[in-house]
Amino acid sequence: MLDETIRKKFLAIVGNNHFKDDNATLLAYSYDSTAQFQALPDAVITPRDKMDVQAIVNICNEHHIPIVPRGSGTNLCAGTTPLEGGIVLLFTHMNQIIEIDEQNLTMTVQPGVYTKDIFEAATEVGLFYPPDPGSMHISQIGGNISENSGGLRGLKYGVTNDYVLGLEVVLPNGEFIQTGGKLAKDVAGYNLTELFTGAEGTLGVITEATLKLIPKPETTKTMLALFHDLETAAQTVSNIIANRIIPVTLEFLDQPTVKVVEDFAKIGLPTEAKAVLLIEQDGAHEVVERDIATISTLCEENGAFDVQIAQTQEDAEALMTARRSALSALSRLMPTTILEDATVPRSEIANMVQAINDIAKKYDITICTFGHAGDGNLHPTCLTDARNEEEIARVEKAFEEIFEKAVSLGGTITGEHGVGVMKLPYLHLKVGEAGINVIQQIKRAIDPKNIMNPGKIINMSKVEV
Repeated sequence: MLDETIRKKFLAIVGNNHFKDDNATLLAYSYDSTAQFQALPDAVITPRDKMDVQAIVNICNEHHIPIVPRGSGTNLCAGTTPLEGGIVLLFTHMNQIIEIDEQNLTMTVQPGVYTKDIFEAATEVGLFYPPDPGSMHISQIGGNISENSGGLRGLKYGVTNDYVLGLEVVLPNGEFIQTGGKLAKDVAGYNLTELFTGAEGTLGVITEATLKLIPKPETTKTMLALFHDLETAAQTVSNIIANRIIPVTLEFLDQPTVKVVEDFAKIGLPTEAKAVLLIEQDGAHEVVERDIATISTLCEENGAFDVQIAQTQEDAEALMTARRSALSALSRLMPTTILEDATVPRSEIANMVQAINDIAKKYDITICTFGHAGDGNLHPTCLTDARNEEEIARVEKAFEEIFEKAVSLGGTITGEHGVGVMKLPYLHLKVGEAGINVIQQIKRAIDPKNIMNPGKIINMSKVEV
């Protein structure tokens, strides 16, 4: 609970309507989509502009109060859980698209803008913002930047980091910093834009972002390839890439996932298939036609028993919407859904899928697998019950083995969800002790009082503050 004097300082900045510390509000913001970690904040504050943010941060810095920047809370690593109390900072009112600059192909936005609104605003002027996390209809750009979110189009177009040109950030000491800008090139000093992108709110509060836009693709085509087994489908992914074709989307769903998604979406997905590849290509009409024909042939040569090409835009959109609903559909089956994102080089997809299946059998747990197979980013999803402590212990051991296997294949513990709390115990597998030390030193240099989203990415308990 905040000291009354401090409470009055916050009220003086934002007023009663933008400061909440009633029990219902605190409970609502005590967890995020991970739902496995929960801790009550001391207050929830919605700043109206960047000057409010600066004033709030100054108070928190003075009194050593933790700050947890939060958008829609859709992240999947417990990255916005207020583990040490403090202030949850919401950007409900900082939700404006400030500018679309068609000459420089940029868009400048506040952190509370929904991802889908950015995509739609770009489309209206014939431009394209490619990053499309599965939660794009409800996630906000500030959260996308903090987690360096990926999405279904990541194979061809990359992730959020590839489209962040500049940031305005309030540092933990209350100072503003401006990084990057509307520039095609900028090598003046360290790349601070990339440092704050993916920092999960542990280094500062993003108050504005300049995003890169690209020309809108001329046309798009979508297809499904059906397989009798997981391994053949996974190997087909590697073969498509090896043939020098980069689809915009190359998604993998196993049979349990397909069945659940079909039950949820009811669009006629082929539930008899043991595995499904959802493939989309965009670009010039003749290129798309050629690539889809080649991919179709490769799928058939690699064992697909059926290849279906969407005949209308409505059919294509239904398929992509169904894929985006995978997590929502799976989460209906059991009280607890643990969605991970082990990532490997594309050539190791088949090996990783086989390893996930073997590990699930070893620990006698249910794991459904789907994900962005084209860029090696798989989402093994465990359906369990957090109240079953014995099973949860097996789940934890299973995921530890999955992460170890991913790293051994040249991969990583997370491709797009972030470290947060969920992956913190496994970070050393990827970066090593020397890497842990470097991350701690960066954190200590920028946030010496450890007030910015403490307990996420890195354990600072051994760092003097």
